[in-house]
Amino acid sequence: MQNRRNFLKASILISSGLMFFPFSFAKENLLSQKDKIKQKAQAIHKRIFKLDSHCDTPLRLIDKTFDINQRHDAVKEHSCVDFPRMKEGDMNAMFWAVFVGQGNRDEAGNEAVKQKASQIFDAIHQTVQNNSGKAQIAYDYLDGVKIAKKSKHAIYIGIENGYAIGKDLNLIEEFYKKGARYITLCHSSNNDICDSSTDKNGTEHNGVSEFGKKVIAEMNRLGILIDVSHISDKSFFDVIEFSNKPVVASHSCARALCDHPRNMTDEMIKKLAENEGVIQMCILSDYVKKSPENKERDEAKQKVREKYNYFKNLTEEQMKEANADWYAIDEKFPPNLATVSDVVNHIDHIVKLVGINHIGIGTDFDGGGGVADCRDVSQIGNITEELVRRGYSERDIRKIWGENFLRVMKKNSFKKV
Repeated sequence: MQNRRNFLKASILISSGLMFFPFSFAKENLLSQKDKIKQKAQAIHKRIFKLDSHCDTPLRLIDKTFDINQRHDAVKEHSCVDFPRMKEGDMNAMFWAVFVGQGNRDEAGNEAVKQKASQIFDAIHQTVQNNSGKAQIAYDYLDGVKIAKKSKHAIYIGIENGYAIGKDLNLIEEFYKKGARYITLCHSSNNDICDSSTDKNGTEHNGVSEFGKKVIAEMNRLGILIDVSHISDKSFFDVIEFSNKPVVASHSCARALCDHPRNMTDEMIKKLAENEGVIQMCILSDYVKKSPENKERDEAKQKVREKYNYFKNLTEEQMKEANADWYAIDEKFPPNLATVSDVVNHIDHIVKLVGINHIGIGTDFDGGGGVADCRDVSQIGNITEELVRRGYSERDIRKIWGENFLRVMKKNSFKKV
């Protein structure tokens, strides 16, 4: 009877709000668990070396109105990378891409793209030179870590779109001497090297061309990483056959989770792992997770593509106009962005498929990359936090954030110029 009276008394106190200890205690425990994960992730993030294998910030460097020392806004200015935000995100190393859109594949077109690529190389070197206290150009797999230990950002250089070399094999070594440490063999259209995964006219070479085979051999000789992002499935399997070095996908996702031709099938990922290569997880939302259908948004984007000739042969002024029209679509029809959790779902899938040694991160910042809770480089710690939440060890996270990519760089026998 006494026990029953005590129980009733406790019930009255709880219902009246005078007794709340059990509920408060549970809430505090829940919050402390979240805090513990966050604190653990922050500590790991600070300790480890972090490398992002692909961002398109150099396209902004050739715009004299862009100040990389000023903090920009990812939403309002559509900018993802600058030195203040790199410091906030504790980003140690990034591959800045010398991106060139596809143009005419004739003598005039090849000369024009060579000049464009050289202009972007010069802009990267000048920017780093002007900020020597904050950044330094990195050339081999050891440089990144050494530079990070000096509390500077290591800037590696990659070329996005082999169209930059036209049909001149000698340009590969010339660009190597300028600092190029990978070449993405093609972009959204076929070129003289290989077929693209997204060319609206379909295949041209049925994979890698005869010229492309020579390109691969020359890249292997020099120690330039072969980047298979953007290339067609057949081109990918050809590259695996023709290359005598491990290759990378500098910014790609798993097609099993997001059915897009830019992403890699499980068969391709397995073959990449057999090659001892690495797939660098891209966080461009459309490649991470299919958005709900938005006919008006899709039609608006298609009109912009057609208006600007699918972004081919554009002047700098035309490219600025194209970007403005493209971003205006996002303002009118806001995208339904994927999340960091969706990104790590891809990482989980790839790890289960081929193990922890073949996955990394290549955000594609300033080239469309960014998800709802990681819009720019200042927020990359959110990826580390989600990895911790999923149970990845610090050793695993070290591999994902840079060690796997550095391993492939080492196997390509990089040497300083």
